[in-house]
Amino acid sequence: RDSVALPGPPGPPGQPGLPGSRNLVTAFSNMNDMLQKAHLVIEGTLIYLRDTTEVFIRVREGWKKLQLGELIPIPADSLPPPALSSNPYQSQPPLNPVLSANYERPALRLVALNMPVSGDIRADFQCFQQARAAGLWSTFRAFLSSHLQDLSTIVRKAERFTLPIVNLKGQVLFNNWDSIFSGNGGQFPTHIPIYSFDGRDVMTDPSWPQKVIWHGSNNHGVRLVDKYCEAWRTTDMAVTGFASPLSSGKILDQKAYSCANRLIVLCIENSIMTDARK
Repeated sequence: RDSVALPGPPGPPGQPGLPGSRNLVTAFSNMNDMLQKAHLVIEGTLIYLRDTTEVFIRVREGWKKLQLGELIPIPADSLPPPALSSNPYQSQPPLNPVLSANYERPALRLVALNMPVSGDIRADFQCFQQARAAGLWSTFRAFLSSHLQDLSTIVRKAERFTLPIVNLKGQVLFNNWDSIFSGNGGQFPTHIPIYSFDGRDVMTDPSWPQKVIWHGSNNHGVRLVDKYCEAWRTTDMAVTGFASPLSSGKILDQKAYSCANRLIVLCIENSIMTDARK
């Protein structure tokens, strides 16, 4: 009688591939945290869960769990890791006063990406990635109207009127989120700096030669479909997006700029963390 061939057990995992040009591994505290932030994680990203020490990979339809080998314990006499890191965002001094100040007084932080960006922006993911690199564990979203959402609705409804909007050092920029969209262009005190995730003042640092903020919105934070660089997908010089010169003292001034310009992109913390990490 003919025998039926059955597949054997899976073989051992292969050798790791060549390192990529950017870090595609990030850590979440637990499964719920990972599922809530699925829309911010690109396909192919590896995720490590702290509470279970499990590893997942982001695939097109969701997540797949990776099977890990046996634990290799760290020797008790091993040396601590070197102080220097290959991560460019960690070269700045830690911003401990910022974290303690904001957790003592609840507020939402408004922070700039570390470099200017033209009209083809993957801004939500960059906000997420750079916040994590700076040690900020809450969710940051791009301060932009998109084809899916108006700028004014990015912050959770329960926190739009109750929390001040502050810079990375806890200095108040706006009394609350709703006040930005009252129709006055989002006036703010220009003597209060707006900092990037790596701690630089975008108003004075030469890395941002044009002191102008992309937003793609009207005065009330509603998307303008002919003024947001084709949903932030083009750098075409002939296409324009609305942006606001900081010299105007407003964050929502209504000025059109070519999408080829590299301008400031801000990120807003869209809800307060319930578990402040030390």
